[in-house]
Amino acid sequence: MKKATTILFDLDGTLLEMWTEPFVKGYLKELGAYVGDRFDTETLLRLIWDATHAVIANENPDVTNEEVFMERFVSKSGVKKEEMWPVFDAFYREVFPTLSHLAFPSPLAKKIVEAAKEQGFRVVVATNPIFPREAIHSRLAWIDLSPGDFELVTVYEESHFTKPNLNYFREICQKMGVSPDECVMVGNHMQEDMVAGQLGMKTFLVNNYQEDRGEPVYPVDQQGSLEELYQAISRRTGVFA
Repeated sequence: MKKATTILFDLDGTLLEMWTEPFVKGYLKELGAYVGDRFDTETLLRLIWDATHAVIANENPDVTNEEVFMERFVSKSGVKKEEMWPVFDAFYREVFPTLSHLAFPSPLAKKIVEAAKEQGFRVVVATNPIFPREAIHSRLAWIDLSPGDFELVTVYEESHFTKPNLNYFREICQKMGVSPDECVMVGNHMQEDMVAGQLGMKTFLVNNYQEDRGEPVYPVDQQGSLEELYQAISRRTGVFA
C-alpha cells in the first residue's frame, strides 16, 4: 500500500464546524430575502433545489457544475441569465460573507491544515462543489484560511461532478497528479465522504458533526474528533503514518 501524500479535507461539518441542514436553511432564507420580489421565497428555493439536483445527477464531463445549474435554473424559471446572475453574484459577494453566525468556526481547522503541511502532505479542500467560488472562499475565511493555503479548492465553476459520484474524487486525483491510494479523504459525512474508500482512498471520519443518511454504509479506516484528527496528522499515526 502506498504511503499517503495528499489529504482531501471536506469543509462543511469537517474543517468548518456546523450542521449542514440548519446552515443551508438559514442561508437560503437570506438569499430569498435578498432576491426579494423577483420570486417568492418558496418558488426560488424550489428552483434552486431543482437545479442543484440536476448538478448532482450530471454525468457529463464536458459541462461544469455551474453550467448545469445555470441552464436548469434559467430553463425552469423563465428568467434570463443576464437578469438573475448579477443578483446572485452580488448576494454571494455582499451578504454571504456575513453569515458566519450560522456555523461554529474554531481555530482547530487552521491548526490541522498547518500540521498537515508541516508533515509534508499536499492539501486539498474537497468540499461539495455545488456553491460558487465566492461562497466557498468566504467559508474558508471564517476559519482564517484562504484558497492560497491549499493546492486545490473544488468550486462549482471548475468542477464537473459532485459527491458522492466517484468521478468527483477521480477529477481531484487527475488535477493533483496522484493516484487514489496516495490520498486520505477526511470528512464528516458517511455517504458523501466515506464513499472515497470505494476508489482506493484511505478515509478518516470526523465525528464532531457527523452526518449519516443511514445507507449505503461504507467501511471507515479511522475515525475520531477534530482534536484526534489533529493528533493523528501531527504524529503521522493511523492512515497518516
